[in-house]
Parts: sequence; C-alpha cells; structure tokens
Amino acid sequence: MKNYFIRLSNQHEIVFKYVMVLTAIIMIVIALPKETQFNYAYQKGKPWAYDNLMAPFDFAINKTEEELNTERAEVMQTAHPFYKFNKNLGEEKKYSFNNELSEVWQKKYTSTARSKKEIDQLEKLKNLQFEIGSHILEMTYEQGIILVNDQSPLNNPDGLITLVKENVAEEKNLKSFFTIQSAFQFINDELDKISQADKTLLAPLLENALSHNIVYDDQATRQWTKQLIDKISLNLGLVQKDEVVILKGEVVDDQKYQKLESLKNEMKNQEFTGSSKWMMFLGHFILVSLAMTMLIMFLYLFRREIYDDNSRIVLLMLLMLLITYMFLWARKINVFDMYIVPVCILPIIVRAFYDTRTALFTHIVTLLIIGFEAPSGFEFMFIQTIAGMVAIFSIVSMSRRVQFFISVLMIFLSYAVSFIGVTILHEANFRTIDWMNLKWFLGNSIITLFAFPLIFIFEKAFGFLSDVSLMELADSNSKVLRELSLKAPGTFQHSLQVSNLAEAAIFKIGGNPLLVRAGAMYHDIGKMEMAFYFIENQNSRVNPHDDLSFEESARIIKSHVIRGVEKAKKHNIPDQIIDFIRTHHGTSLLQYFYHSYLKNFPEKVPDEDLFRYPGPLPFSKETAVLMMADSVEAASRSLKHADPESINKLVDSIIEHQIEQNQFVNAPITLKDISEIKKIFKKMLGSMYHARIEYPQ
Repeated sequence: MKNYFIRLSNQHEIVFKYVMVLTAIIMIVIALPKETQFNYAYQKGKPWAYDNLMAPFDFAINKTEEELNTERAEVMQTAHPFYKFNKNLGEEKKYSFNNELSEVWQKKYTSTARSKKEIDQLEKLKNLQFEIGSHILEMTYEQGIILVNDQSPLNNPDGLITLVKENVAEEKNLKSFFTIQSAFQFINDELDKISQADKTLLAPLLENALSHNIVYDDQATRQWTKQLIDKISLNLGLVQKDEVVILKGEVVDDQKYQKLESLKNEMKNQEFTGSSKWMMFLGHFILVSLAMTMLIMFLYLFRREIYDDNSRIVLLMLLMLLITYMFLWARKINVFDMYIVPVCILPIIVRAFYDTRTALFTHIVTLLIIGFEAPSGFEFMFIQTIAGMVAIFSIVSMSRRVQFFISVLMIFLSYAVSFIGVTILHEANFRTIDWMNLKWFLGNSIITLFAFPLIFIFEKAFGFLSDVSLMELADSNSKVLRELSLKAPGTFQHSLQVSNLAEAAIFKIGGNPLLVRAGAMYHDIGKMEMAFYFIENQNSRVNPHDDLSFEESARIIKSHVIRGVEKAKKHNIPDQIIDFIRTHHGTSLLQYFYHSYLKNFPEKVPDEDLFRYPGPLPFSKETAVLMMADSVEAASRSLKHADPESINKLVDSIIEHQIEQNQFVNAPITLKDISEIKKIFKKMLGSMYHARIEYPQ
C-alpha cells in the first residue's frame, strides 16, 4: 500500500491532468440542456431519407413566423380604432358662448339703450339669440366633432371606428361625425333657416365655440389590438399519436416541413425527470468524453510537448469551456441568433500560443460538443468549421496589428459566403436570402476582435509567448539588447547574424521564426560581464587568455551560459527564451582550449568535463537550429578566403561533427531538415562574404 501511494505521488502531474479534463467534461455536461434530440436531417424540397415517421405523441402543427406576421398585419389593418366622447365639452362651450354673447351684446346694444323698456326688449332679443345658438351647439356636439390627425391611425378601409360614450362602445362610421369645417358649415346652414337669427352676430361666436369632443384613444386602441392579436391561433392543426408525419421517399414540401419543425420543437420542450434525466446526463457524458478523449489522444501522439505541460492543457480546457458556455447562454436566453457567438476566438487564441494543427483540432472538437444543441446542426458545423479554418489561416503571423483587422474581415466574408451558399441550397432561390441575418455575422466578427486582448491576458496569466511579445523581445532597442550592443558590440553583431541565419532556416523547415529570432538575440547576453575575454569583442592584439591557464580560460568561456541565464532571469526574460541560452552549446567541447591543453601537456590526461559545456541538449527545432547557426557563424569569421567551396566545407564539417557528438538526439529534427538547413546556411554565408569591387583611391 505504501509503495502504491509513493507511485501515485510520483504521478501527481498525470493525475492532475486527467482530473482537470474530467472536471471540464462534467462542467460541460451539466450545462447542456436535458432535452430530447430530433435526430433527423432534412431539407425543404428534398426527399425524406429515413423510414416512415410516426408521431410519438400528440402535437400541434405550429404556424410559421411568416404566417403569424401576416395574420397580425391583417388584424392591425382591420382593427377599428377607439375614440372617446367628451359629453361635458358641449355644456362647457354653451357656457362660454353665453358669456361671449353677453359681452358682445353689451358693447353693441345695451350700452346705447336709454330707457328701461328698451333695455328689456334688448334682453329678450339677446335671450332669443342665445337659445338659437345653444340649440345649434347642442345639435352639433350631440352628433360629435371628431379629431382626425396623424396620431389617430385609421387603417380600416370601411371607415368604421369604435366610439366609447358613457362606457358604452358602439361602432360608428366616420361620415356620421362633424369635422370643424363641416360643423361650421352646418351652423351657417341652420342660421340661414332661422329668420330670427342674427347670423352676423352668432356665426363668429358659434365658430369660436367649436372644438373636438371625439378624440382618438391610443391606450384603448392598443389594448384592443393586443387582445385581437392574442386571440390568433398559433397552430394550424393537430397531429395525433401514431399518425403518419411523413413517409419514406416523400418530398419535404412546405406542409411536411412545418410538421417536422413542430415535432422537433415539441420534443425539445419536453421536460425529463428522474431516471430519464439521468440517462440523458449519461448520454451527454459519453459523447463529450469521447470528443475530449480524441483531443487528448491527438496531443499525446502528435503534440507531446503540449500534453506534458499541464498549464497548456488548462488553457485549452478553459477556452473550450468559455466558448461552450457562451453558446449555451445565448441559446438559453433566446434573444440573440446562435451565430452571434464568437466561436472563432478559440482557434485564434490557440493558434497564437500553440500551432495551426492544434488550433484546428481543438476547434473541431469544440464544435462537435456544442453541435449537439445547435439549430440545423450540419449547417452550423459547416459554417463554423469554414470560419475557424479561415481564422487560423489568416493569422499565420500576428506580427502586424493590421493583421487582426484583416483576419476579422476574412472571418466575416467566410460566414457570409457560407450562409449564402447554404440558403441557396435549401431554398433553391437567390431572392429568398434574408440579408438582415448578415448582421449577426458582422457582430460575431467584431466581437472576435476581443480575442487579441484575451491573448495578452492569457499570456501574462500562463507565462506563454505570443508573436507580438516575441517581436517586442527581439527589438534591438530593448533594455538588455541595448546594453549588449554597448558592452559587447562584437557579440551583438554576432547575435544579429545568427538570428538571420536561424530565422531563415526555421522558416524553411517549419517552426516559429519569431521565437528563434528572439532566442538568437539573447543567447549570448552572458558575455556582457567579461566581454573582452571573447574574441569577437577584442579589438587589439592583446588577448587576456594568454595570462590564464587553459582550464581557467575554459571556465570563463563556459560561464557565459550561466551568467546569461542569471541575467535573463533578473530582467524577467521568459523561460522560452532562456531555454536558448541554456542549450545553444549543448554538451559540446571547447575545442580550442582542449586541444591546446593536449598539445602543451601531452603527458597528462585532461578532465573533459573542465572543457565541456554542461548542457542541456537542444530539445526543439528552434533550439537545435540556433546551435547550428551559432557555431557556423562564429566559425565562418575565421575563414581567410570565404569562397563557396570553403564555406560549404565549413558548414558540412561543423554540423556533421555536432551530429556525431549526439547534440540533436533530443530535438525533433530530421536528416532532411538538417540538409535544408545546410543549404540555407551556405547560401546566406555566401551572400555575407561575397566579393566586393575595389574602389579607386
């Protein structure tokens, strides 16, 4: 038992890895909706490819959204607007008419009367005019004066309205009411009929007394319209249990399509409890676990460096959870279209920290998981897969900020083209494309821009390196490289040449050119402390090694590796760059001092460890290429006649010697790669040392 726990503790990283993956699986499964899946794929206008489909239960045939919108529009067109009748306005206007009449009568007649008899006669005459005017006003307001303007929509062609008078609603025709103009005309006509009426006096006063006592009631109209719309049936009919939904080989026409869609929606809306719910949980768990297993197997077999790094696995799991939960949230709230979810964020971030194949594989596995809940699963998978591929291809290098926006534009175009193609396939008509759906793809593409600040956040959180950070590190104006150029100018120039060689080689064989460039710029920063002891920084004939023993000289030369690591850590240089400092000499022998010792002390057997770098050996393509470039560039400076033949011999001998010394046994580099590297080095060194013409003195 004790030994078991010891072995278990030694495998804690593996245990942690699989606990983490299992946790991600469970979190995804818990979030997935527990509903029945409609496991049939069908298209309008295409034959039904499955066996006869019978209704598993009673369900209603839902109307399409277009049908419902049409019926709603018809209701809006035919619904009678509501108007309120103000019964008090007539009395108010009679009162104001009486006051105005008295005032005008006083000024025109009464003020000039000289006797009581004359005053009484004028008063009787005024009362007569008031009675005439009041009667006309009563008739006018009883019939009603309606206000019709832009705020009172009269969409009904029959001209009917619903008049609410003393809490009683009654349908009326617009023609049965006065307008201000027609009411005034009615008054004039009535005055002409009454011989005793003083038209000159009454007409303007009655005109002033006219106002609308029938006005549009927006609230009542809206409530009534809503009631009518709510009464619209959402269903076309009912399909009973065991009734034929569609037969094998039948064409999926509009009617059959709506039946299938209704059955599909009804199955989704069914709730499960007890054992059924647990069985669905088990089904989701099996499928999600299978997809995750494929991802882990891919990493184990083809990306072992990622598989062995738990922090990289953690990031992959977090990204998959992020996209999955975003998708499920959008599906749950049912407000946004599914295509608004920026699924392409995942492959972009994975590509920034890993590689193209890992990004694509992770993207596909994530789509397989969320595809369970995607509407029109095949269409969703196809469109999102194409968009993800385009996203990966468009960010092969993120060395320029404009590349971010180019990538977003290409993602949007891939979405749009895929959507148009799928729509044409389904509808067989270009005119049926709903161009407004493109707004979801545009929103998706814009949100995808947030991938780039996320890259920065994950970079700092997990200690990874993006292309942008590598470019910043390789900038010769950075603090460390600036110091190197001042303290060890020869080493700085050497580093520049090495970076050019290594970058060209890694670009040819496949790898990260920006990473190897940054590594090359920093690989010799340890030489700053004792720069004069390195030949590239010696500008005189004085050599400090002449006064030292061979062992001491070897110790000083070897120490630049340790000093470089210490300096890099002091300046917070990432570990990925420090790896180049550690490995750029591997376990190679300091040939000059070792053979000088043998020559001067033939009777002694030297301790090779004193003249050999401590390692470790290069473990990646990038570190292996840097070792080759460093050795070749340094040795090329000793050539007296740098012609093509001598350069070829030099490159071949140095690299072959490194192979014989097993310096590349830990690096995933092939003989074919090494052959290509040699060609690149020979070509570039030939260009560096090409013959120049002699200029006249």
